[in-house]
Amino acid sequence: MSRNQENSPGQADVIVVGGGNAGFTAAHAAAVRGRSVILLEKGKRDMAGGNSFYTAGATRIVHDGLDDLKGLVESDDRHDRTLVPAYSAEEYAADLAKVTEGRNDPELTEVLISESQSTLRWLNDLGLKYRLMYERQAYERADGSFLFWGGLHVGNVGGGEGLIADHTRVANKLGIDVRYGHAATELIVESGKVVGVVVSTDEGSQEIRSESVVLTAGGFEADANWRREHLGEGWENAKVRGTPYNTGDMIAAALAIGATKGGDWGTCHSVQWDAFTAQNESNRELTNRLTRQSYPLGVIVNTEGKRFLDEGADFRNYTYAKYGKEILKQPGSVAYQIFDASLRPMLREEEYDMPGISVESADTIDELAAKIGIDPQGLATTIDAFNDSIDREKAFDPTVKDGRKAATEPVKSNWAAPLETGPFYAYGVTCGITFTFGGIKSDTHGRVLNGDGAHIGGLYVAGEMLGGLFSTNYPGGTGLAAGCVFGRRAGSLA
Repeated sequence: MSRNQENSPGQADVIVVGGGNAGFTAAHAAAVRGRSVILLEKGKRDMAGGNSFYTAGATRIVHDGLDDLKGLVESDDRHDRTLVPAYSAEEYAADLAKVTEGRNDPELTEVLISESQSTLRWLNDLGLKYRLMYERQAYERADGSFLFWGGLHVGNVGGGEGLIADHTRVANKLGIDVRYGHAATELIVESGKVVGVVVSTDEGSQEIRSESVVLTAGGFEADANWRREHLGEGWENAKVRGTPYNTGDMIAAALAIGATKGGDWGTCHSVQWDAFTAQNESNRELTNRLTRQSYPLGVIVNTEGKRFLDEGADFRNYTYAKYGKEILKQPGSVAYQIFDASLRPMLREEEYDMPGISVESADTIDELAAKIGIDPQGLATTIDAFNDSIDREKAFDPTVKDGRKAATEPVKSNWAAPLETGPFYAYGVTCGITFTFGGIKSDTHGRVLNGDGAHIGGLYVAGEMLGGLFSTNYPGGTGLAAGCVFGRRAGSLA
């Protein structure tokens, strides 16, 4: 059956389960080979796109600088005033090994890195649009130039919403049959091979048959019971940043037919998230704007007024995905990011100027403490000790790891700026969970493996369901890159 033939309601060459970035990429890869494709999206049309819709679209790729990115990113009149440092394969590999503490699968890592740019160029040729992420990954310098930092430079035009809109437009052009409100619940197996799925819709249950099934239905972060069971006590209290539909159903379905677990089931991607704004879960209007990611510039205190982590340990890209967990451990699972008037203009506009933001401000630290319910003397003692310990001989420079340290406890390793100019600002944050790192084990082509290490015929996996790349932490932008690379690989075989 070719894609030029109309799909019967219950049959296609390839079924893709999950309509996020990885799922669409797999569907495109199958469709350009002439395969007929049905893509099953659990959400209705107004809730579609999986976690990808909620992202900023940032995608980490290898490149040799701005000249190498031309033809991939859209032109911008700032390019002539912009420095984009090259990001090598060796740097990519080192960053993954560092943040995962060496627990990233080496073979998956090699493929991800080697195919990161070529896969984005392939998607760009199909119709996805990319740009340099000035507002998130660069600072404007005194001379009006821009310097990018942290190895993460490229993102989708329109962020996650633009990413899904582009994918959907390409899918329509390729003749992919996207079915909304179709929740896959079981895998159909005959003679040891997966030959389709059972789907639940508003009209009831049905079977859809295929030669191959690609699973891209996300992790289990939206199920509080799974979080508590696998991540530990307290994780049931985390806020779900993205789609409410990633409840582990298809992970369970794959395990039920003999698939093997892959990756680290005890850790996840979690961030500092607006603690008090109404509707701070699965908010499709504000999406990624509920993150609070300018924390390396200021300090973070718990409700006792005490610092508890190194805000300046590294660029945000290498710490943000693990600091949500640290917030969860604090009393009430709440903390406050503190900045003064000199730092406030440097905060990310899309996050710290969003409508309805949780923020308190005051002319003095004592007044600020009273507004957020912290003992004024306790907070003042913390801020004074921080200010007094700063190495002021080093220049403050947020575009590099400047070594400007605050030698208090805990230390702040970089970007220590004294908090001494009113008004002062406090942003309440809690733990927002993005996705879980544990999933299904596959080879480097996305072929799902059983307990004997053999491929389960007809079954593939990509995206957040693919376990093995991440553990403990995660370099920003690697998730979308992995979804593209391994989605394309799976769809090229399915």
